[in-house]
Amino acid sequence: MSMQLKNLPFDAEAITNFTKNRNEPKWFSEIRLKGLGLAEELPLPTPEKTRIADWNFTKFNVQTESGAVDQLSDLPEEISNLMGKGDQVGNVLIHVNNSAVFDHLSQNLKDQGVIYTDLATAVREHSDLLANYYFKTTSIDKHQLTALNAALVNGGTFLYVPKNVVVSEPIQAVYYQDAPEAGLIAHTLVVAEESSSVTFVESYLSDAAAGKSVANIVNEVVVGANAQVNYGAVDEFSDQFVTYVSRQANVAKDGRIQWALGQMNDGNTLSENATNLEGDGAEADIKAVSIGSGSQRQNFDNYVRHVGKATKSQLLVRAAQKDASNSIFNARTKIEHGASGADGEQTQRVLMLSDQARGDANPILLIDEYDVIAGHAASVGRVDPDQLYYLMSRGIKQETAEKLIVEGFLAPVVDLLPVEGVQKQLTKLIERKVG
Repeated sequence: MSMQLKNLPFDAEAITNFTKNRNEPKWFSEIRLKGLGLAEELPLPTPEKTRIADWNFTKFNVQTESGAVDQLSDLPEEISNLMGKGDQVGNVLIHVNNSAVFDHLSQNLKDQGVIYTDLATAVREHSDLLANYYFKTTSIDKHQLTALNAALVNGGTFLYVPKNVVVSEPIQAVYYQDAPEAGLIAHTLVVAEESSSVTFVESYLSDAAAGKSVANIVNEVVVGANAQVNYGAVDEFSDQFVTYVSRQANVAKDGRIQWALGQMNDGNTLSENATNLEGDGAEADIKAVSIGSGSQRQNFDNYVRHVGKATKSQLLVRAAQKDASNSIFNARTKIEHGASGADGEQTQRVLMLSDQARGDANPILLIDEYDVIAGHAASVGRVDPDQLYYLMSRGIKQETAEKLIVEGFLAPVVDLLPVEGVQKQLTKLIERKVG
């Protein structure tokens, strides 16, 4: 099914003017125009057991902007709470309604060649470097939503860590939306060159004033040989948001990526997380948690592809479903021919907290090589009655006991987030959605 873009105030001429006003180079303008053409031709993605044809992906205001601020205290409290404790500002980039309004990177990291800036600035000031990585781990023509991201991108982040540079402090990005009926079309690039290391944490949140809005997010991660990237994220858009989020990584020889994803949107969500273990000895550790609530519909697809020899992946998904929510959890591990010595394991656990909720866990192994280790486990069920009995026998009320069990069940991702403010954000989200 193809959805035309006649409802958008954008055609080729409008995009040409848009990109010219932003002083974007020719190669970036050409990608925008290519994306627009493909968006008019390509179908929407077809997630298993989730109908998205009537979701709003195109009706939004793409040109909302906010002015810069001089200090964190000028920002909404929801943002400043994510910065952790103390007066010292960390390495942070804050976006409000698509615009970068505050940024800070230590001089020490700048001196080592680390680049951390918003996408619009990267397009202008680091054009040649950006062009080497932009839309390289995922493709513009994957489906209509990636094409839309290419055509209408209005925000995003570029983080570049040079060879042999070890970034010891986490680098943080925050996106906040409160403009009515706005669209956040964001594209983030994290590049860790050979033998480098970095921890990147991003948070997405919105205010009720945003109303019916759209988020189309494409994130690409490049992990060089012997490099390590720890990637944390908490998604917290309101129930009026329709969200598409794609996070994809390519991992070179002996590289390692760790994903820690708190997928806590209140609205309809389509999520794609993919990791390509291209080099020999590459590794991926993926942990994701989510809570479905209200009447929201969600579809999560986690994909790991083993290409190099002796590659290793661990995928852990834990989720809870309450009210009348409906979520699909697909886990796919593909071991290509020639990827001898690969080890791919996946586990999905879904807790059902109401009779009206639905959660499907679908584990899939695709193996084209003999000399491998692969396994999967999946379960959908109620809170363990033995655990519940144990807590209640200690004088804890049933409702409180169930809440404690669910919070402990989802703890693996919370513990991995290195920024105290973001840890608290996810903890409070879990408490709110469970309680």
